[in-house]
Parts: sequence; C-alpha cells; structure tokens
Amino acid sequence: MSDLATGPDGNPRCAWCNATPEFFEYHDNEWGYPVSDDRRLFEKLCLESFQSGLSWRTILSKRENFRAAFCNFDFNKIAEFSDPDVERLLNDKGIVRHRGKIEAVINNARRVQELIATHGSLAAYVWKYEAEMPLAPQTASTSAESIAMSKDLKKRGWKFVGPTTVFAFMQAMGLINDHAIGCAMREKAAQLRRDFIKPE
Repeated sequence: MSDLATGPDGNPRCAWCNATPEFFEYHDNEWGYPVSDDRRLFEKLCLESFQSGLSWRTILSKRENFRAAFCNFDFNKIAEFSDPDVERLLNDKGIVRHRGKIEAVINNARRVQELIATHGSLAAYVWKYEAEMPLAPQTASTSAESIAMSKDLKKRGWKFVGPTTVFAFMQAMGLINDHAIGCAMREKAAQLRRDFIKPE
C-alpha cells in the first residue's frame, strides 16, 4: 500500500488523508506543525484520549462540540468542574459520552495546573520529550519518547494518557515530523520545526 494519497491540488499527501475529504485540510494546516500554546496542547491531549478505541474522523467531526462543552479547553475553568458538569456532559449528544474519559479531562485539567506550577508551562514540559534527532516516518504506534512521557504523566496522576495516545499527540503537535516521505507538507513541517523556539 502506498504511503501517499493525491491531494485536491494534485500533489501527494500522507495516505491517511484518503479516509475522508476533511482530513486534507486538517493535515495541511495543523497536523505535524510545532505548537507551544498550552491550551492547544491540552486540547489535543484530551481529544486523543477521547479517540482511544474510536476513529480520529469521529473526534474531528465533533471537535467544535467538544470545545463548546469544555470551555474551549480552558483547563483553569475545567479544573472547577464538579459532578453536575459531569452529568451535563454525559447528556451532551454532540460529544463522546464516556464517563471515564470525561472525568479524565477534569482530572487532567487539575494535573496540568500542578505541572505548570513546577515546569512553568505545559509546553515546556512536553517539549522536553522531543526526539533528539528528526525521526523518519513511523510504522509503530509508540516511541521511546511517548512511552517515557506517558509513564511520567501517569506517575503525576494523569488519566487516559497511554503511550499510543501520547504518540498520536506528539505526531500532531509537531514533536516529530511524521509526514510521509514525498508528502507535500513534509518539508513545511521540517522548516517550521527548524524555526521553532522550544519553550523553556
């Protein structure tokens, strides 16, 4: 099977874009580009945890609903959620209504506050796990870095952050360049990473 798909402009893209037309826009404008904004990083970790056992297509189609339900992933607001909020979310047909995952988002919002208190920002923490050398596109669903981050997050009390979930997060947030060889966006991602100033 080819690692590439033909994009709407006729240029090659990562093969997974073939799954649905809306993947092309997400792939071209977001996936694999470095992110240092704490809210966006937290959102992606949450959405990846919701994806566990589901498809990214399902989560992406509901992303705006998730944002509305979870205060645009403002972790300081989410950290104040209580039992009535959990019940509200369990009745929200626009999101994935999984009690464990909903409660994990609230728990993780509180844990990210603790992490920021010790590391200065979520970005400074996650970018410590960037691979030292640029990686070629991966066939595995985990990496040494995602395993290490997952283990440390779990030790800090985070939920639904297994190594596969963390690896998907790292791919999407630009900690590795996993665009396929020949993908029209691979060099753009590489250049953005070269220009990126890692948060400290």
